[in-house]
Formats: sequence, structure tokens, C-alpha cells
Amino acid sequence: MEFKDMTIEQLKERRAAIAAELDAPEADLDALETEARSINEEIEARKAAEAKKAEIRSAVASGDGQTVETFKKKEERKEMNIDEIRNSTEYIDAFAEYIKSGDDTECRALLTDAVTVSGTAGVPVPTIVEDRIRTAWENDEIMRRVRKTYIKGNLKVGFELSATAAVEHTEGAAAPTEEVLNLGVVELVPKTLKKWITISDEVMDMKGSAFLDYIFDEIEYRIVKLAADKVVADIVAAPTTATTSAASVANLTISSISINDFINAVATLSDEARNPVIIMNKATYAAYKGLQNAAYYGVDPFDGMTVLFNNTLAAPSAASGNLAIVGDLDGIQCNFTNGDQPSFKYDDLSLAEKDLVKVVGRLPMAHGVTACGRFCVIKKSST
Repeated sequence: MEFKDMTIEQLKERRAAIAAELDAPEADLDALETEARSINEEIEARKAAEAKKAEIRSAVASGDGQTVETFKKKEERKEMNIDEIRNSTEYIDAFAEYIKSGDDTECRALLTDAVTVSGTAGVPVPTIVEDRIRTAWENDEIMRRVRKTYIKGNLKVGFELSATAAVEHTEGAAAPTEEVLNLGVVELVPKTLKKWITISDEVMDMKGSAFLDYIFDEIEYRIVKLAADKVVADIVAAPTTATTSAASVANLTISSISINDFINAVATLSDEARNPVIIMNKATYAAYKGLQNAAYYGVDPFDGMTVLFNNTLAAPSAASGNLAIVGDLDGIQCNFTNGDQPSFKYDDLSLAEKDLVKVVGRLPMAHGVTACGRFCVIKKSST
């Protein structure tokens, strides 16, 4: 018979029998010890149960009602961090509606204490948007090489206008002449890069990531392309002689293209131009490769430098113009006063009769050449 089926009296009798069996020569002391311990535990458990029943009976008799047992469940609330919020479908959908309407109420309602948002700073972008913006800047070969800052307002950048060279000094000799250093200052004033498109009402009805992909693929790409064009324009417009407010860019004037043009252009750069690249029109690239293939097959006209393309520069077929740039793009600085994410404005009234919505992307950016001797512009003259 199992212990649970025995009465208290039977359990006590068995416990007394165990005491008598201990003196037998063939007694299994370990087994008897285990059995005695189990009997004691069973007896104590039954006493505890009886005591609990007595307590409950007393509570019922006093009018407190019958309480068998109370279980408390702790409500667990999972707090999401900022990355989890930005990756959530709910936040992506809310951000798409914010882009459409300019109302960020729904976005803010999804944010937790993990995010501090001021009334004018906007709301955090979803990760998919941030990744798309970063990819757009990094995919542009020119813009991913320029120096970038994110400082509010106009930015003044100092550069070395002229300076005496360092000297070698022998211990005990007369002190060298103090360095004469003249600094120039380039002031970077932000201007707004804009791109606008018209989209149908059907596109406006797109939800979440589908809408964000459509808008950012088109407008972000075009704004980044314009930024690269502005960088090229800064270089070709820079003076050949530095002033107190403008860094200098060398010029190399040619009447027709030659296999030695880029080697001669590199010769005009300062020692600080450590990683020079070439920027040119794709037609210009083809013309120089034609020279290589026709007469100098074993010679690289680009001298091993990386070639980047920008079609705002002139083609060799032009009578005159800025043909190519050779230089280190670290000598250009772009300052994004409100970050590198464009803002959007919508006009759903002007073209309402055509069921079209006008979308304008805007990005303030300041830009300019901030170091002397970093660039050379190859110019084709008409004579």
C-alpha cells in the first residue's frame, strides 16, 4: 500500500515497525532510513493540510468568505528601444503619413521615453529611410569623398593662405625666425537644393515602405546628384590665386587633348593632395581611351587615378570649356545645416483637376573649396 492511501494511524504503526526492524541482521539500513523519512514527510504534509483547512473554516465562520488561494500575475510590458520602434511596421506607416501631411502626431504617439523629441526637431526617421539616404550619398562617387559637417547656420572654415616653411635647427644655434602664417577664411552659406515631381493620387494612397521607397528613390537621388554638380561647379569657379576669402585652384589650359594632360595636371597639386581622382564627362573618358588605344596602347592616360563621371563638364567636341578636374576631394567641404535628409512639402490643390499631387523635396547645404593646391582644372581653349 502506498503512503498516500494509508491513514495517520497506519503510518505511525509502520514507523514503529521500522524501529524494530533496525536490529535485524539482514536489515537494509539505507532503505529503512528512506522509508522512515518519507513517512515523516507524509505525516507533516497532512498536518499542514489540516491546519490550512482549519484556517479557512475560521475565515468562513467570521464572514470573510472562503479564500482558497490567491494568485497574482505580474503584467509585463515590453519597452521597445529606439531601433525597434523605427523598424516597426506601425512606425513606418505613421512616418509615411507624416511625410504626406506634415502632421507628426501619430509618430510621436509611438515613441517612448527612449527618444527625446523637441517640438521643432522633427521625428526620427525609420531605419529603412535612413539606410536609403545613406546609400544615396555613398553611391555617389563624388559626394562620398567630400568632407561633410552638420553644423547650424553659416560656417567659416580657415585655410592656409601663405606660411613660411619649417626649418632644421641645430642645438645651441640661434633661434629660427618665427613662422609667418597668413590665414584665409571661406564662409559656407547654405542654399536650398530642391527637386519636385508630380505624382498621382494612386501613389499618394500607397502605404508605409512602398510610399517611402517611391519618394526617396526619386527625390533623394536627384538631390544628391545636384549636390555633386554643385561641388564640381565650386572647383571650376575657384580663383587661380587665393584671396582672404577664397582658396585657389590651379588651371591647365590645352588646345587639344594629349596623353600627358593628367600627368601634367597632377604636377600642379600640393603635397596635401594625397588621394587625387579625376572627374570628367564620359565622352571625355572615351576620347582619352581612344588616344591610348590608337597610339599609346601601353600607357594609362589617367596615370592609375580613379576616374569619376560628371556630365556638367564639357566634352572634347566642345569648342572650349572645363574639360576635367584632377584633385583630392577632401579639399571640398559640405555643411548640412539640418542634416542630410530632405524635407518634403505637398501641394494637392494646384493640380487637383488632373488628380495629381506636387511633391517638393528640399535640402539646405553649404559648399565650397576650403584648401589651396588640392585641385587642377583642365580647360580647353578655342585657340
